[in-house]
Amino acid sequence: MDQNLKKIIPFALKFKNNIVWNIIFNVLYALFSTLSFVALFPLMEVLFKMNENVMVLPKYKGITEIGSYGKQYLQYYITKLSIENGAQYALLLTVSLVITTFLFKNLFNYFASQHLMKIKNGVLKDLREKMFSKIIELPISYYSEKRKGDVMARMLGDVNEVKSSFFIVLELIIKEPLTILFAIIAMLKISFELTLFVFIFIPVSGFIISKIGKSLKSKSTRAQQENGFLISIVEESLSGLKVVKSYNAEGYFKSIFNNSINRLLKLDNSIGKKNNLASPMSEFMGIVTISVLLWYGGNLVLVDKTLNGALFIVYLGLAYNILTPAKAISKASYSVKNGLAAAERVFEVLETESTITSKENAIVLKEFKNAISIENINFRYEEENVLKDFSLKVEKGKTVALVGQSGSGKSTIANLLTRFYDVNEGTIKIDDVNIKDLNIHSLRSLLGLVTQDSILFNDTIKNNITLGKENVTNEEIIEALKIANAYEFIKDLPNGIESNIGDAGGKLSGGQKQRLSIARAVLKNPPIMILDEATSALDTESEKLVQIALENMMQNRTSIVIAHRLSTIQKADTIVVMQKGQIVEQGSHTELLAKNGTYANLVNLQSFE
Repeated sequence: MDQNLKKIIPFALKFKNNIVWNIIFNVLYALFSTLSFVALFPLMEVLFKMNENVMVLPKYKGITEIGSYGKQYLQYYITKLSIENGAQYALLLTVSLVITTFLFKNLFNYFASQHLMKIKNGVLKDLREKMFSKIIELPISYYSEKRKGDVMARMLGDVNEVKSSFFIVLELIIKEPLTILFAIIAMLKISFELTLFVFIFIPVSGFIISKIGKSLKSKSTRAQQENGFLISIVEESLSGLKVVKSYNAEGYFKSIFNNSINRLLKLDNSIGKKNNLASPMSEFMGIVTISVLLWYGGNLVLVDKTLNGALFIVYLGLAYNILTPAKAISKASYSVKNGLAAAERVFEVLETESTITSKENAIVLKEFKNAISIENINFRYEEENVLKDFSLKVEKGKTVALVGQSGSGKSTIANLLTRFYDVNEGTIKIDDVNIKDLNIHSLRSLLGLVTQDSILFNDTIKNNITLGKENVTNEEIIEALKIANAYEFIKDLPNGIESNIGDAGGKLSGGQKQRLSIARAVLKNPPIMILDEATSALDTESEKLVQIALENMMQNRTSIVIAHRLSTIQKADTIVVMQKGQIVEQGSHTELLAKNGTYANLVNLQSFE
């Protein structure tokens, strides 16, 4: 059994009642599928007056003689009705029998499909839930290596492909094989010689079809990968639409998109060609078999006279009845290959181990009492260290600013404190507890983060600010907005805090977005605040408003301020000057200016207003 098939089973077992009922109804469908053709026999006999008159009620002799008993009982009943009510009444009975068997056959097919639908939709929901949960849990580092569009394609397209293709297996192993089996049993009862032709046809047809579909799984995998790339292009183009348009780069992105679409077209055409071959190939093989049966069976009826003509017509119906499930099996085997390729990509994400998790029995720290200690840490994103033997202590209630040129490792400190990444060597402690020993939710509840990029969502101001916090009153929200210097523009909006801010806060200015991010951090009310270049993307006027908001927020809090603009950190208790991942100077603004070193040079390079 394929490994991915085994992995789907636990998801399907949740719906075991539906699976059991699906199997029961599929068995009944297969049985009545054969009976519906067998029921044609008494109809033929009545029509062509071929039925022998059975005047004595037959005796039941056991399960092995059930076919013969059923036939004789029906003949007895038809004889009785013909004598009592005339041939027309017997004809009506046999027509009703045919209609009834076909009705039950289709009814059981409907019930089986209903239960299969519940299994497919239920597993789709559970897979999506688990997939999204995993996507949210995976560390930031995972997405620096993967295209977001590819992850989205797995979440939406591949999971859907598993639903569409995978559960055909239930029909592949129950419904269609049993339909063929019951039909063959009935055919063997009618003529052993004729049935030998069918046994030759099925393996030959299966062999030809399997040859055609050999490379289907690998092509499906490539098509799904290309689909991921395609979604990435759309996602990146929309995210950076202002840049695309301002640099007249529409043609470049159209070219990348069109190349991807053309590659996908070739793959889809190749997969479709093989998929489309399955049905006509199996039907052609079936017609060849039926033709041979017509010739050979016709001889048995017309020349040898060893086969009843009505039985031969029923036999042909049964033989053709095998073609439909045989075609379904061949088509389903292609779909299953597509499903296997999709499942492989889904489980690749689901089975990715999150490198940053809470250990078992992790410590829950409810308050911050003393200090943050960064002790001799080394960190690298790839091969070269970004931070080298870095140590720093931040006392409770103090504001420590990190300054330095781009690439000196300032923002990396924020990433490590929040455990978006883990240090390679050394330790980071909060109140003498290694943050790796802390429960992640507990750690992050102690921290507030305001980044250079204001990350907002297409929702109301209220929902953006209360992110991750429940049971918040409007008064608390307004208070946080006032501290963040944001209420002045929100109070004038038609819907106030219920106003929608558009995709990524597109309806607001840069300064307004940043003040909402600050309000979010204020409402969280954490004891430790990390400001990662919170004003560097703003104009002078917005910067002043945001700076006031930041100063309001930092009162009575421990703050780590990563700054590019030195004007924003002059009031910090300690300024740490970084260069290539190491501390080159530290002290207050006045002390560092007096040293006339790296910090003084940075100050001279920037003009103050």
